[in-house]
Amino acid sequence: MARADRLERLEAQREEAEADYRAALIGALRVTAGGQWGLFDHQQDRHARAKAASMLAELNELADTINAMREKLGMEEFDLHAEFLAARGPVRSDAVGEPKKAAAWLQRLGA
Repeated sequence: MARADRLERLEAQREEAEADYRAALIGALRVTAGGQWGLFDHQQDRHARAKAASMLAELNELADTINAMREKLGMEEFDLHAEFLAARGPVRSDAVGEPKKAAAWLQRLGA
């Protein structure tokens, strides 16, 4: 019974951590949609990276915690963070800018 209680508590903590991650991602996306570049690292500009560094550190830390919990629970990796990481990096010159991309993510997340 103790093992089941621990797993139940861990599941509740995971759900809370995933909600925290989603809230942090939405906050970062709102900043980016407002015009601050760097979250998606499209331009690979060191000044933009510096501005987004704290937001990215928070997201990565939360994702690491979530993935550790998911591993203990026998679950797959946290998809939302994996999708976000896949959306980062250099893009073609005709791709939409980071603010528009962030707005699209916000709409997708229903925020």
